[in-house]
Amino acid sequence: MKSYDEQIIGLVKEHQIWREKCLNMIPSENLTSPAVTEVTSSDFMHRYLDLDKPFYRGTKFMNEVESFGERLAEKVFGADFASLEPLSGNTADMAAIIALTKAGDKIISIHERNGGYYGFVKGGCGEVLGLKLEHFPFDDYEMNIITEEAYEKIMNTHPRLIIFGASYILFPEPIKELSEAAADVGADVVYDGSHVLGLIAGRRFQDPLREGASLLIGSTHKTFPGPQGGIIVGKAEFKERIERACLPMFDNHHMQKVAGISMTLAEMLTFGEEYAKQIVENSKRLAKVLDDFGIPVKCSHKGYTESHQVLLDIHSSDEIEDVTDRLERANIIVDRGIRIGTQEVTRLGMREREMEQIAEFFKRIVKDREKPEKVAVDVMKMRTEFNEVQFCFKRSDPISFLL
Repeated sequence: MKSYDEQIIGLVKEHQIWREKCLNMIPSENLTSPAVTEVTSSDFMHRYLDLDKPFYRGTKFMNEVESFGERLAEKVFGADFASLEPLSGNTADMAAIIALTKAGDKIISIHERNGGYYGFVKGGCGEVLGLKLEHFPFDDYEMNIITEEAYEKIMNTHPRLIIFGASYILFPEPIKELSEAAADVGADVVYDGSHVLGLIAGRRFQDPLREGASLLIGSTHKTFPGPQGGIIVGKAEFKERIERACLPMFDNHHMQKVAGISMTLAEMLTFGEEYAKQIVENSKRLAKVLDDFGIPVKCSHKGYTESHQVLLDIHSSDEIEDVTDRLERANIIVDRGIRIGTQEVTRLGMREREMEQIAEFFKRIVKDREKPEKVAVDVMKMRTEFNEVQFCFKRSDPISFLL
């Protein structure tokens, strides 16, 4: 019988070995760089840091890292202030909602059935906090908000808060157009950039804070290639309200995560534009070749995508289950939303040529019905050629970058 520790270590090793032979195409995951991994696993992971009046001693270096990370976030996103305190994108959402609304207020967001974040719909944090939930008119063919109808809805319903952003997101949303309506009815505008945060940082998607949003919030481990966590950046007049919302909600904000996000911000300042550009180019090429192979892809009439996501146009639950299962057996990991994300394979250095090869793997599984185990052999061979994270610092002592 193996000891408890041997069983745990064994399972983790099996996962690690297998995943290093896979193409991970889930759009809500990514890889941290060695520098980010190092600071995230530092002594910071053992320590507390107060959010308000200091109680714990021994925090002087952690305070400096957090302040430095906040300044980096302000620079990356062109914000007046930044908070790296939220434990996740969901808690960042909750902090923003708590800061900007009260029970009985109306909020408008994209409905879950149209790819909106499930935390805003029935049973999510908005309903728990006693808010009245409204949703944007949405065109599933165009994969975007219907601007004219949304404008009228804002003017007629007078929401207190408007939330842009989605989990299924191919194109920039009409923030600029609808923020004018928001101002007319006294509504605040928040952009949940969880999925496209790295693209925003890389100047490749849209610029919510310049287009009318007061806050940009989100998780930090999708296109933004940091450790799992949350971030809030925004305009100066909202700083105190966000701080007051964070304090009762989060009495500990996990300093190892803050260190990792800070290092990721530094990498995005250095490599972000090149990284984001390659993600979008990879997405477009992958979508085009999939479409050429006869695999149904959303929004071919619009060039498929401007983000890290490619959406397969498959709706049958049985077909979705079959496709995702066969792909996994071929060492290609996707989710059951049939969203294909290019950010992680881009992070490993793959470019348009490799997207064509990946599309060929999909064809062999989806169209040709080839045995997944046979395709897996070629997937593993390809994956072994891309095993080093790119668009990041190459340093023997990455922690020294923070000094």
